Amino acid sequence: MTLTLTPNIDAPDDLYADLLAAHEGLTDDQSAALNARLILILANHIGDRTTFREALKAAAPKP
Repeated sequence: MTLTLTPNIDAPDDLYADLLAAHEGLTDDQSAALNARLILILANHIGDRTTFREALKAAAPKP
């Protein structure tokens, strides 16, 4: 599986609003835990470690 980095989301602003809403009212620790669970759920959906590593590399801060 190849990682898709080009825009591929219908209504990206709505998706972002959903993400923000999921964090509403959470503490920083709860928010971090939600992000971690979400990442693991999506990684499981991808199901391919090579693709996941590509995503990690793409998301990493650039020097």
